[in-house]
Amino acid sequence: MSAPLSSSPLPHSLRLVSWNLFHEDGATLEDIRLLMRVTKPDILLMQECRLFTNRLPELVGGHFSRLASEGRVHGTACWSRHPFLSPPRLQMLPPGLAAHRSAQILEFDTGFGPFSLANVHLSHGPILNRRQLRLIRQTLSDRAIIIGDFNQVGPAMLRGFEDVGPREQTHRMLDKVPLRLDRCLVRGFSLLDRRVYPRFGSDHRPIAVTLQPELSDNASLSV
Repeated sequence: MSAPLSSSPLPHSLRLVSWNLFHEDGATLEDIRLLMRVTKPDILLMQECRLFTNRLPELVGGHFSRLASEGRVHGTACWSRHPFLSPPRLQMLPPGLAAHRSAQILEFDTGFGPFSLANVHLSHGPILNRRQLRLIRQTLSDRAIIIGDFNQVGPAMLRGFEDVGPREQTHRMLDKVPLRLDRCLVRGFSLLDRRVYPRFGSDHRPIAVTLQPELSDNASLSV
């Protein structure tokens, strides 16, 4: 097993990377490892993951969970340098016309208190995917992150959450129309940095955000 990757240099910050791997003929295990070497994530969220991603912990260490809906060959997956606070779970969402959808719900405590995270691959269509987001919001803690492939063109309009993801396009529909499909919504975090990485291995570009927890007036971070 390789030595774990170095963590974010800033204290009490959290670097998240999200990438839709494109399951049919997309990113390979080596592509994922290259992205991890470049971005040095604390948490890597992946969508359209096939079984081969289960090998990540033996190659780079860390903690890993891959969850797929029944009958699907691909699903959502999370690699983290931090252990899960509770077993990751799959939340089923209202289905679209083409496929059933689900969200991978994760919980962590990385040193500044617990938070929840939803790794999503939402349906196409503004009405349905906003409904899916509202259902996901009900399962999350006060400090929370929703990140992944939103399949969304307009604003998310999710009450209580701020869209802090990169503003650049992350996908080209039919290889022509640029769209910003990959996003990050947060509650209880502030943004330190965000960026989009070049497209390789998949039809989606990876996105990265570096976040810092927001504190209440009477809370403090231990040093």
